[in-house]
Order: sequence, then C-alpha cells, then structure tokens
Amino acid sequence: MMRPQPKRRQKCRTSRQYCQEKLCCPDITTEAAYFCTDCKSAQCQNCERDIHSRKVSFEYHDRRTIEPPPSSLLCQAKYLNFECKDRNFADVWCENCQFSLCFDCYAIAHKNRKQQHINISFAHYQKREREQKAAEEASAATQLTIKPTSPLGVGDDTLTFCSFPQAQSFSPQETLTVDSDFGSARMSMTSAHSNCSSGHSMPDLCPGAGMDLLTSQLAEAGMDDISIYGDPPCSGSGTQSVSLGPQSFLLVDDREELQVTNEETFIEKLGCSKDAQVKVVSIFGNTGDGKSFTMNHTLFGGQEVFQTSTSQHSCTVGVWAAFDSETNVIAIDTEGLLGSSANDNKRTRLLLKVLATSDVVVFRTRAERLHKDMFVFLSNASKAYKKHFTEELRAASQRYKIKESNLGPMLIVFQETNHTDPIQSESNRRTDAVLRDMFAKNKFEVEAFSEICYVGIRTPQPPTDFTSFRNVLLTKIQDHSIRAARNPAVMFHSLKRLNDKFSGNMEAVQLDTFPEEYFTCTCACQACGNRCRHTMNHDVEREPHEAVEGRPCKYEAQYGNKVYLCKKCSLAGRKNIVVPKTSESSDNTWVGLTKYLVSGYVLECPTCGVIYRSRQHWYGNPDPESMVQVEVRHLWPQGNQLLQGTHNAARKVIDGFSYVADTISSVSAKPAKFLGEWTADQIAPEYWVPNSQIIMCKGCEMVFTTNEQKHHCRACGHGFCDECSSKKRRVPERGWKDELCRVCDKCYAGTGSDYEALEAQEAVTARKVGEVFSSTFGALASVLDYPKTILKDSARPEYWVPDDQIKMCSVCEQEFTLKRPIHHCRACGHGVCDECSPNKRVVPLRGWDYPVRVCTKCEKKTGNM
Repeated sequence: MMRPQPKRRQKCRTSRQYCQEKLCCPDITTEAAYFCTDCKSAQCQNCERDIHSRKVSFEYHDRRTIEPPPSSLLCQAKYLNFECKDRNFADVWCENCQFSLCFDCYAIAHKNRKQQHINISFAHYQKREREQKAAEEASAATQLTIKPTSPLGVGDDTLTFCSFPQAQSFSPQETLTVDSDFGSARMSMTSAHSNCSSGHSMPDLCPGAGMDLLTSQLAEAGMDDISIYGDPPCSGSGTQSVSLGPQSFLLVDDREELQVTNEETFIEKLGCSKDAQVKVVSIFGNTGDGKSFTMNHTLFGGQEVFQTSTSQHSCTVGVWAAFDSETNVIAIDTEGLLGSSANDNKRTRLLLKVLATSDVVVFRTRAERLHKDMFVFLSNASKAYKKHFTEELRAASQRYKIKESNLGPMLIVFQETNHTDPIQSESNRRTDAVLRDMFAKNKFEVEAFSEICYVGIRTPQPPTDFTSFRNVLLTKIQDHSIRAARNPAVMFHSLKRLNDKFSGNMEAVQLDTFPEEYFTCTCACQACGNRCRHTMNHDVEREPHEAVEGRPCKYEAQYGNKVYLCKKCSLAGRKNIVVPKTSESSDNTWVGLTKYLVSGYVLECPTCGVIYRSRQHWYGNPDPESMVQVEVRHLWPQGNQLLQGTHNAARKVIDGFSYVADTISSVSAKPAKFLGEWTADQIAPEYWVPNSQIIMCKGCEMVFTTNEQKHHCRACGHGFCDECSSKKRRVPERGWKDELCRVCDKCYAGTGSDYEALEAQEAVTARKVGEVFSSTFGALASVLDYPKTILKDSARPEYWVPDDQIKMCSVCEQEFTLKRPIHHCRACGHGVCDECSPNKRVVPLRGWDYPVRVCTKCEKKTGNM
C-alpha cells in the first residue's frame, strides 16, 4: 500500500534584500542599502563604504538606493494586529477580509476558519484588477463628460460653468481666450468649419474654481496634453484644446544628479525660446518656511507651480525649476535647510552651487528673529563663491563667449513675523545697512553679494501680503546695471559645469546632541592632538591622562615623544624605561664624566644593569633602538615630558665647576658671624677695637645687625659702618706706609682724636697677609664662576626651558629679579625660584641618579620621574 505523499509546504517570498558581499556585515542577515551596477551586487552600508574607498576609480561607481517595494504588493497582516516578520510578498487574496496575505500569515489568521473564507491567488487578483481598470478607462475615454460644479453655498457667485453645447457648432477657427486672475493660465478652443446653418454660441468659461476642476477632471482622464477630440452631433468635426500654465520640473535630485541631459531638453521643459533673455531667481530657507508658497504667489499669481503640502514630510526634495513668461525669469525652488536628510553636507553643497548660478537670491525666513543658521549659510555661500565658483563660472562664460559679471548675485532677505517687528531703520539708515551691520558684528563675510536688500513684513493674521516683496523682487529683476539677462543655455551649462566639478561622495557628519567635550578633560596630546578620555579635573584624584579608546600616538621629532624600554624586561612582562645618561648609577660624578668622555652615554636598566654604551667599541657600535624596544607615548600638558633629549653630561660638568667655585668662595666669604669676627680679631693690630666690643657705628651711632658689615678705621682703629668709612688716605704713622687705607670721615678731614704713632710695621703685617689671601681666593672664585655663566645656556639639557623664555616662576608665578634668581627643576625643566624648589630627589628618567633640585609640583608626583 502506497503511503500518502505529505503535502508540500508553500514557500513565502520575502521582500528583504540582504547584502551579497559579506565583507563588513555585522551579521549574515544584514539588509542591503545600495545596489552597485558596476559591482552588480546588493551591498549594506558598511560593505559599500569599504569597497568604494579602496580605489579612487571605485568612487565613481553608479550606485542607487534600494527602495522598499510598494505596500500594496506586500503582506497586509498588520490589519490583523500582528506583523509579518519577514515582510513577505502577498500570495493570497481573501475575498472576505478584503486584504492580501502571505502563505504563513494566512495560515495563522485563518487557522480555525479556512472553510468560511474564500481566497484566490494574489496574481489572479492583480490580473482581475487590471482588467477591470482597463475596462473603466476605455469607457471613460469614449464618453467623457465634464459636469458643471455646484455652488459652494447660498449666495456663492464664484460658480464656474464649463459647458460644451451639443446642438450648436462653432465658426471656423473661432478662438476664445480667457485670462484668469492668477496670471498665465490660458484656455483656447477652436472648431473646424460646420455645415450647420443654425446660430452658434460660445462655451461659458468663468475663471475661478472651475478651471481647477476642469484641469483635475482632464488629468484623471489620462490626458496629459489636455487635448480633447470629439465630434459634435451635427455634421462636421470639431477639436477643442486646453493649454495650461507653467509647470515645474525636477532639475537636480537629492543625490546631486542633473536630471536634464542637454540644453535642448532644458529649454523644452522650461517652455521658453532658446533666444530668450532671462534671469535666474532662486529661493533658499529652512524647511517649512514657505519657500514654494512664496514663489507661487510672487511670480505665478498663486498657481501651484511648485508643489506645497500640509504634510510633515518635505514636499520639495532636490532642486526644481519653472519659467515665468511675464517676467522672463527662471524660478528655482530648493530643498529646505535643517530638514531630515541622508547627508546634510551634500545638500548644502548642492544649494551653494545653485546659488552661484543665480542672479537674484532670496532667503525666506519666518523666524521672529533672524537666526544664526541664516548668517552661517549666506557667509559660507559668499566664501564658496569667491574661492571656488568664480573661476569655474568665468571659464563657462569664456566658452560660450558671453560677458559674465564680475560681481556676485543680489541678495534679498525676506522675513515674515507674527508677533515681533521686522528690522526698522535706525538714525536715518536704511534697513539694508542695518542688516549689513548685523553680518559684520557677528563676523560673517558677505562680500561676494553685489547688493543686499531686506524686506520685512508682519502678518498677525493670515493670509500673507506679498505686495512689498513682489515690488522689490521685480525691481531687482528689471535692474540690468549689475547683472544682465542671458540665454537660458548659459544658466544650464554653468550649473552643469559646477555640478561636474564639485561632486562625489562626502562624509555625512552626524550632529551629536550630547557632545563629550562638555564633560571630558580638556587636555590634548601635544604630539597627536587626541583628547583625554577621563572626566574634567580628574588630575585632582591623581589619575593619569589616557587617550580616547586607547588611540596610539605619533612620533614628533620636536617633542621626541618616544621612550626606550628594556627588551629583556619587556619579554618578562615588566616595563622598565631606560634613558641615555652620562654615567652608571654606581659611579661618582668625576668618574662618570671620565667614562662618558671615553665611552659615551649609557642605557641602564634598573633590573638588568647597563644594556648599552654608545662608544663601547672602536667601530661598529649598534644603534640604540636595535638594543631596546621603542614605544611612542602621548605628551600631555603639565605632565612628564618623556623626551629622549635628556643628555645632561654638559650640565654635570657645569655643576662640577659650581661645586669647586662654591668651595673656594666659602674660604674668602665671611663664615658664621661669631667665627668670622673672632678670626679677624686674631690678626688685627693692637690699636683696633675688638669686634666683640663694637656695638654701634662710632660715627653715626647705628646699631650693627647680623647682616651689617663692620669696618675698622686704619687711623683711629674704631669700628664704623660702610658709609662712615668710605674714604681712603695714607696712614704711615700707623704702619700703613705707601698704601691707601680705609679711614673714617673725621680722620680723613684731620679732626679725629689724637693717637700714638707706631714705629714698626710688624703690628699690621698679619692683617695685610689676611687681606691678600682673601682677595686671591675671591678672584679665583670669580674666574671659576665666569665659564659657568657663559656656558650655562649651551650646556642646557633639551627638556630645560631656556632662561630668556622664563619670566616668572612656574609654581608661584612671581617674576624673577636679581634677588630671585632662576633655578631649573631637574624633573620638568621649568624655571622655579629657590622657595619653590627647597628639596632634592632622584630623577632616574632624566639621568639624575643622585638627589637633585626639583620643584614642589614634581616632588609630590608618585612613581619614577
């Protein structure tokens, strides 16, 4: 017995298109967003960006956005309060439910009532609908009836009658032309010769709402050219033609692709003569501010040439164009700013290119006060026109042998308010000048515009009165002193040249409503510019700076922001920094300097010891970077400046001179007060008053302090201050024979007290030897200090700030003077005063293996420096 075959499950068809490249997809079910005709594959956003950025030629691949299919072809399970997860195409039409479903959703929805509902295949349902629609269109084509409109209410006198008499005939080539209140709409009706001898009557055509009804009924009948052919009941044939007003067309789409291929098609769509002299008027503004409505009521008498809508979605996408025959103006309607767009940068670039090809630019705004976005857009337009567009437009004018104006377009700012007053004249100054001052005050450049005009109206209650704006606009259009009218082809080729020159992919910058810069640390690496990822003031908690997402740094020679790591320790999991230094940590200063002169600098690891010496061999010394591991690190402000230029051998030599000079100077300098005075008394002559007995100056009676120097008069032997013993003379009677000696003022004048003369010189010999010894060592200390002063800057390590660039202490911020000398912190290299660097510390990362001077800031830092 044969087993019954299981019923084959009918397979649904999903409308989702998945990425076919599978290069950068997050998962296998990533939906495709583009289809590349050159790659011949559907691609997601990540794959599309990766593929077309590999080569320059790939950027010009033709790609189109994959649009979802019409909802009428998809499963309509949403009407049953559940969702078709795969967005399947419709497979079944339910005659009872009156909507379409896929096989899976139909099985779920009609699980318990399959026998009660009648279903047919969706393909059969579509075929039935097409046949029914074709039959209706055929019936409407054979019997076209235009019914007159009914009055809108009692007393309505705007009734439009559109009647076509059946019993009368028209005379040969009889034409009726009716001008509507809205400008350029025209209707003409002609009839061939009729054999009827009866009188004839003209159809009643009243301007108003009937024209719109006629237009809509003819359009519904599928008659795009609005031409009606029919035979009257009487003998003969007749032809009636209805010609509508200007129509707009898409000039450039939102992808910056020109929709008109050549100038003949452009002129044909405009509906003007190729020899016409026209001007270009374009309008810009934020989305929803009524740009299309303004153009319709200003140039086209209120006809909806440019589409308007009450929907939240923008009704103008891309750039649309239309021609006004009364003013010979090509009107350009543009996409609004600040609206939702896939790429705001591309939209702005498109608007700037259109603005550059215009003669009159209108910026429409309904803001109560002028917003910054208007100033920014017009300023950017001025800069782009001067920097990028001028040369291209000049090249286009030379190609077509026309005289192009050197000045930019005229600008009209049209502001409409409801509750606030527009810009008013100030101190006999026009509103145009006030608007220019507003641009200048905010430092926005508008020099490219040949003229700036302001029109402001206040509309407490609609409708808007466009009279003042229309008058100004017509005046600017008729003004040919700055920019003359030109051929329509010139405008087309100018726009085409700019669009071909400035096109291509642009990065879509997404505006972040929560910028991290508001709350993160403001410090940035001096070498690569990456910001710190920590919060503000994190250094208070002594948390080190770290780059955002661990971004690596780049090496800059001027900063030397690379460090050497011991390679052996790195393999063992330790990071020991080694720096070039003069000597090993175990060598004293003089031995280390001697080794440095013979064998060069060393790299010493705290764990492994000396791992490299620059001149260890007579020849063939390896490069230091071959012996260590190099790491490039970030260089944060006020942080450890990890520069490799830390060779301090020359500075150590200078410090050695300083040590010797200080040692010798200490011999000639006055020791502690008591010890110095006691030593002086031991070699003083017998007639000198001992220092211990001198309390005040003998002359001015000033009491001596610790810092005040005592001087002895060589004549009388009493103690005096420096001012009272500043003169010198010979005192041979006291043993000072041919020498000029210090004496007090009274002894110099000869009015001093009488004293006993000394007959021998031995009493002052000891004092003379002491003075010679002190002056000799003092001169030697000065000689040793001289090269220190001269060589100080040349011996400066690279990370030290030069003395001529230091004005104040980096810690207390007090200016340096003679009494406040400059000292360098051996850790950070900044200039500090003596009070801000009282302590010493080992700084191994700078090559100082013994305690050296550091500032109070670096003293508090933890870890090695």
